[in-house]
Amino acid sequence: MAELILTDPAERDDIGAFVARAVRLEPQTVVRLRNREPAGHDTGRQLLDLWAVTPFDVLVTRSVPGRVEPADLSVAGSDLLAGLAVSRSARIDPGHAQDLLWRSALPPTQGWQPVDQLPASVLSELTDRGVALARENPGPHGTPPASLLDQTVLTVSGSGLEVKVPLRCLFALSGMGFLGGGEGGENVRVTATDAWLRIDARYGAIVRRRHALLPLLV
Repeated sequence: MAELILTDPAERDDIGAFVARAVRLEPQTVVRLRNREPAGHDTGRQLLDLWAVTPFDVLVTRSVPGRVEPADLSVAGSDLLAGLAVSRSARIDPGHAQDLLWRSALPPTQGWQPVDQLPASVLSELTDRGVALARENPGPHGTPPASLLDQTVLTVSGSGLEVKVPLRCLFALSGMGFLGGGEGGENVRVTATDAWLRIDARYGAIVRRRHALLPLLV
C-alpha cells in the first residue's frame, strides 16, 4: 500500500495548497511524488519532490521534507487532496497508483546553470499584461491560443546561456500562486541546462523544455 510520510506535519498545508491549485488548473491532473536525497552533508533530511503538469504544457514542482513509499509514485491529484484532508497524522494514504497516466519526462537533477535573478514584481506585471492580451484574443475554446502562449515575454542571459521565457511559463507561475503577491522586493531565480528552463519563485518552481523535441523518423 502506498504511503506518504511527512517528517514535518506543518508541510501538510504547503502540499495541500500546491495540489489544490494544480487540480484547480486541471481537474484530472496527476501528481508525481518522488523521493530525493538532499545535496551536501545534510544526509539525514530526506526531501519529497511533487510534480504536476499544467494546461500550459509547463511542469510545476515543489519540494518538502518527507518521503513516499514506493519511492516514485504517481496519483490522481484529487485523491491526494482527499487523503490530505482526511488524515491529520504524519502518515497519509495518497491514493491508488496511477503511474501509467504520467506521460511527461522529468528534467535532470544535475547540470543546472544560474542564468539570472528577476524581481517577482516584474513577472507579475508581465503576467497581467499577458492575461489582458489573452482576453482580447481568445482561442477557439475560450483559452489563450498557442501562438500567444509561445510568445517570448523576456530573454535573460548568464553562464554562457541565452534563455527565452514564453508567456505560458508566466501563466503557470501565476496560476499556481508561486509568485505570491509579487511584492516585497522578492526575486525569482532562473536556471537552465542546454535543454531545460527552470524558474524558482517563493512558493514553487516551473520547468519547461527550452526546445521542442524533434519527431523520430522511421
